[in-house]
Amino acid sequence: MCPQDIKIMQRILTGNDQIAAEVRASLAGKGIACINLMSSPGSGKTTLLQKTATKLNKGMFVIEGDIYTTLDSERLQSAGIGVYQINTGPFGGDCHLEAAWIRSALNEIDLAGIDFLFIENIGNLVCPAEFDIGAHKNIVVLSVTEGEDKPLKYPLAFRNAQLCLISKVDLLPYLDLNLNELKQNIKRINPQLMMIEISSIIEKGLDDWINFIMACRQNAPEG
Repeated sequence: MCPQDIKIMQRILTGNDQIAAEVRASLAGKGIACINLMSSPGSGKTTLLQKTATKLNKGMFVIEGDIYTTLDSERLQSAGIGVYQINTGPFGGDCHLEAAWIRSALNEIDLAGIDFLFIENIGNLVCPAEFDIGAHKNIVVLSVTEGEDKPLKYPLAFRNAQLCLISKVDLLPYLDLNLNELKQNIKRINPQLMMIEISSIIEKGLDDWINFIMACRQNAPEG
């Protein structure tokens, strides 16, 4: 990347961060906790949100990010969850969401009765971690099917997160995965990162996840 490209990227990120701060403060002022879910494709984010809706006795809404299709939104709507879809394909196919898109979405969403706003970011462990989108908490979801090395290969997502959900742990008996090594690799990147082993199928870790979510709303910062 040449110096000119670096300057352009710095300007883009600075503008994005300013909008993100506005979004974060606005949501906090309305008593809404905003939670950004980042992961590779197929980690179980959508299924987790469906299960969360059955456990969370509060108003929740999802902003769904994808390059193309409304498949995940349709799954969430079928579970009775309010959804706003953002497709980046028509705008160049960006592999991440940006704060300006979240701000635009919020202008079209009726926020009355919403306690928790989940943003299901585009499936990718690289780009989404680079952009602040105004969330109060960033969650990285890592499936046990992805192996032990992903935190080392994609460190920024784990460095910027406040929680790592190790998902699909019901599959552990069928995998050649060293769970302790995976956790050690996560700690190498972010020693303070909280981890929850979770499975939407057998409902392992869901109570801890719900407790984390509830604490997010109680402690949502305003900037």
